[in-house]
Amino acid sequence: MLTRRRFVAGAAGLLLAGTRNTWAVGAAPTPMTVYKSRSCGCCAKWVEHVRAEGFDPRVHDNEAMDQLKNELGVPQPVRSCHTALVAGYLIEGHVPASDIRELLKQRPKAAGLAVPGMPGGTPGMAEPGAPIEGFDVLVFQPNGSTGVFAHH
Repeated sequence: MLTRRRFVAGAAGLLLAGTRNTWAVGAAPTPMTVYKSRSCGCCAKWVEHVRAEGFDPRVHDNEAMDQLKNELGVPQPVRSCHTALVAGYLIEGHVPASDIRELLKQRPKAAGLAVPGMPGGTPGMAEPGAPIEGFDVLVFQPNGSTGVFAHH
């Protein structure tokens, strides 16, 4: 006879069996679309950084980046060499993956995060083995207003 206790125990067992592989392998990578110039080496290094940190970047080489940034609504003062889209947010430039994760956790009302320009010390710009430090990550709004999201 099937009792409530056996039913609940069996259902819990099936649930655990179905998620066992997910726990063993880890969470599925977070999808991300990245637009960059084909010739930009630092952009490729940033893509390696986010991939190593659990994102699944789909890379599109685009030589008309200013036009793309205009279409996406990236304000001129926060622009950098590459642009990414993740979970409805814009990621402009060499933003550390840890800050992108924090953005996705907090879910603020914002257009996205940016590291304007191409400062040294950022992921993709730092020398191998060097600490990632010496810059600010900005949170920006569609109207171009910014605030500091993180100091590194």
